[in-house]
Amino acid sequence: MIRHRALEKVDTSVPVTVTTDRTLRIKVIDSCGMTCNFCHNEGTAVSVDNRRRSPGPYSGSGASGRVSIYAATNGARFLSAPILPTGEFQNCLDRLRESMGFNEVHLTGGEPTLHPRLPALITVTRQAGYRVSITSNGENGERVLTDCAKAGLGHINFSIFGTTPQELALVQHARFRTSGLASGKINALDRSIRLATDLGLESRANIVLPNRKHVDRVRRLLDKYTPALSVRVLSSLADGQESLDAIDQLINDLGAELESVGLIAGTSGFRMNYRLPGGRPLTVKHIRPTRLPVTCSGCRFNNSTDCEESYYGIRLYRDTSGTFQVGICIQRMDLCLPVEEFLGSDIREEVIRLRTTDHDHLTRSISPGVT
Repeated sequence: MIRHRALEKVDTSVPVTVTTDRTLRIKVIDSCGMTCNFCHNEGTAVSVDNRRRSPGPYSGSGASGRVSIYAATNGARFLSAPILPTGEFQNCLDRLRESMGFNEVHLTGGEPTLHPRLPALITVTRQAGYRVSITSNGENGERVLTDCAKAGLGHINFSIFGTTPQELALVQHARFRTSGLASGKINALDRSIRLATDLGLESRANIVLPNRKHVDRVRRLLDKYTPALSVRVLSSLADGQESLDAIDQLINDLGAELESVGLIAGTSGFRMNYRLPGGRPLTVKHIRPTRLPVTCSGCRFNNSTDCEESYYGIRLYRDTSGTFQVGICIQRMDLCLPVEEFLGSDIREEVIRLRTTDHDHLTRSISPGVT
């Protein structure tokens, strides 16, 4: 059986699809104009707050007001630097595609649209044979999305936090809870969404639901954005059970009916696709307890409460020395390896084996409706 509360009561008539994770997540920049209080910042410390510190342990928060919720405990040994559209970057992409079978790249940050050469990064990634998507808070999308679309961007996930300045303030650092600043962020996001729609980019809204106090905020976000975007509600890694309880309340309050489940072998993330009474779709993204059998076995976080993301997939970073680093866990950044070391490591083999064994496990464990 698959251990996750959301799957326990899934009716056997609900279709379940099992696919395999082939996505490489790339942190292209650390800069961000938001100060979300649940941000994991892809496991790396906020660079601007730690540049004068010796490598690790880094601060999880600082003068910028931004946080990286695991930075003080995850053993990170480097700060991230912007990735540049160079031949070295393309070589990394080629090597990882050939060795790992990746076919999609997801660009993250920080805020990717603040990268001054984002369209060029997309061009290089497309030339290396990948589909390209990004996650963005929309603060700079109006300036760069047109060129990104021309470069081959296929999909954009908009991270959305509030419909009003007051709602946005609920998940921001106290120093930045000013009406003018929040209004500017919301207006920039709305302009980015309109532009993405006009450009024909496949777009989705990502909404994190930390606890029950935020249910009404998320419902208002759904009312505002669902007509224009498909919406995905995400649990908050830092809030654990409180977040799962809040998602249950949201689904019950909305009267949503489960239509399908999408499981992804080789990663902890999975999706439950609902239909609201008025016909609108809603997706909820969950995390199931997925582990690398050897690497995770002796980890101090390897229990039902401390391991918050489980094994989610491969991430690529560039550190301040210019070295490309491969990471497998944002709570265990001490496991990061330079690309060449990773490609020759037992961890690489373990990741590939997990895809196969997890796919077999999922197809055996789920009901006959699996495809």
